[in-house]
Amino acid sequence: MPDILIIGSGGVGSVVAHKCAEVAKSGGPFSRITLASRTVSRCEAVAKSVLERYGVSLDTRTVDADDEKSLCRLIDEVKPALVLNIALPYQDLHIMNACLECGVDYLDTANYEPPETAHFEYKWQWAYRERFEKAGLCALLGSGFDPGVTNVFAAWVVKHELDEVHVLDIIDCNAGDHGQPFATNFNPEINIREVTARGRYWERGEWVETDPLSWSMNYSFPEGIGPKSCYLMYHEELESLVENLPGIRRARFWMTFSENYLRHLRVLEDVGMTRIDPVEFHGQSIVPVQFLAKLLPDPASLGPLTKGRTCIGNLMKGVKDGRTKTVYIYNICDHESCYAEVGSQAISYTTGVPAMVGAKMIVEGLWKKPGVWNMEQMDPDPFLADLARYGLPWHCVEVSEA
Repeated sequence: MPDILIIGSGGVGSVVAHKCAEVAKSGGPFSRITLASRTVSRCEAVAKSVLERYGVSLDTRTVDADDEKSLCRLIDEVKPALVLNIALPYQDLHIMNACLECGVDYLDTANYEPPETAHFEYKWQWAYRERFEKAGLCALLGSGFDPGVTNVFAAWVVKHELDEVHVLDIIDCNAGDHGQPFATNFNPEINIREVTARGRYWERGEWVETDPLSWSMNYSFPEGIGPKSCYLMYHEELESLVENLPGIRRARFWMTFSENYLRHLRVLEDVGMTRIDPVEFHGQSIVPVQFLAKLLPDPASLGPLTKGRTCIGNLMKGVKDGRTKTVYIYNICDHESCYAEVGSQAISYTTGVPAMVGAKMIVEGLWKKPGVWNMEQMDPDPFLADLARYGLPWHCVEVSEA
């Protein structure tokens, strides 16, 4: 049984640790699990919860994920078969470099993002393809939900439901409510950078840009969630999917926001609190959005407060056996059930479970091949079987054209 190293002890890292422990307890492919972050006390709190819930002991370590020498020392000490990068997107390249240096497979949940600009692009990580291939190492990118499961959903539809995909709409709905005036469901800095960036979608062979949150549509979500306003954004999985889906003509990403969230966001933008460039304050340089993140509720604290469900899925239109066909493949996840199981709300859960499943695919050899890979480039069937087995059941239905 291989040892694994999880870097990052926030809300998602906590879910990953719990779910890896669940697999280990049931005789799955993980042996020793080490959880590391800059703040070892957070790791210790997660380890305590894991021990109480599953009876599995975690090793805990401290590491600075911005320091490649520190990362290498930790990897050399732990000697894992796989590093799960659940840290910040800014740190992806540091951790990939350390994995190459130490000869260890790599997995993350979000693509690299340079600290100085809200720019989401795979080019920096795709540039590692040859190095990982020559080293005989596997790097799996974006093993969260979106990106991640949405990529695998697309691959499964191509394998089983459509010969060609002409239109893809990824729609992310959080129909939950935490009761706070304003809070983000995952890392506040990353969330606000993502939401305030310009929108972008693929249309007939080129990228089209939009002003942030300037396009919206209504969509009626299944199983009683009902109609919600959805806003067009850019999301990183679109970049790889437009390369790997046969016949794709249009690809878009949509996310729901409450009017309360948007109202607060507009005010914060207007007064400059979402800026990502440093400003001088009393002789010190601060980044406004980082200061704002310190004032907002810790996403991990929202677990016991959040009620309702998420619904994330792909609406895909194309051709099957010469006939036009549209399918909707999706998951619905309940916030309160997630908190009862692992102590986290559904946003962290829906990212953490796929990270564990992706790790399981690699260490079992099902998805392990040298190079740098996006999720849709792998066989979707074993991943989606385990996704349902470990807490995220999914459904695919044919949609009648209006």
